[in-house]
Parts: sequence; C-alpha cells; structure tokens
Amino acid sequence: MTTESERLTKLRTLLAAEPNDGFLLYGMAQELHKLGRFAEAADHYDRAIAVDPKECYAFFHKAKALEQAGRRGEAADALRLGLARARAVGDRKAASEIEGYLDDLE
Repeated sequence: MTTESERLTKLRTLLAAEPNDGFLLYGMAQELHKLGRFAEAADHYDRAIAVDPKECYAFFHKAKALEQAGRRGEAADALRLGLARARAVGDRKAASEIEGYLDDLE
C-alpha cells in the first residue's frame, strides 16, 4: 500500500515533468489538503485554476482548505470567484454546490 509521502513523491515527480498539468496540480492539492497542509494545498488549487479555466471545483476545495486554516474571509472570496467562474462556463452543478457552501460560510 502506498503511504502519503510516497504519493506526494510520485506527484512531485510527475509535476516536474508536466508542471502545467491541471489534473496533477489538482491531485497534489487534494493530497496536501488530506495531510493538513492547507496553505500549500490552496497554492496548488490556485495553480490548477490558472492552467484550467474550466476547473470550478478547485475553488470549492481551496475554500475548504482556507476555512480549515482559519482563513474564512479568504475562503468566502475563493467561493465568490468560483461561483462567477462556474456561471461563466455554464457548470450549473458546480455553481449550485459552490453557492450552497458560500451560503453556509457566510
């Protein structure tokens, strides 16, 4: 069975070869989030968002990481941006989930 550190090592290796792969960046963010490394996770969610303009759920998960880091205001800001992005790209499901989380957070 793969340990957390082995997953991170594998993701880092893959990202070194493909630094602008949105899927890998999102995966790295998810793994860091699971490890409680919330600031690093938020940074990787930002990188995933930057390389994939249609990635709406990264905003949702970035907000979760920020909230868990005690940064509720920044979490709400991330959700507002994510809601705007989801609406712009026509992702109704993501928009609904982001909006629900934003309502809960505020």
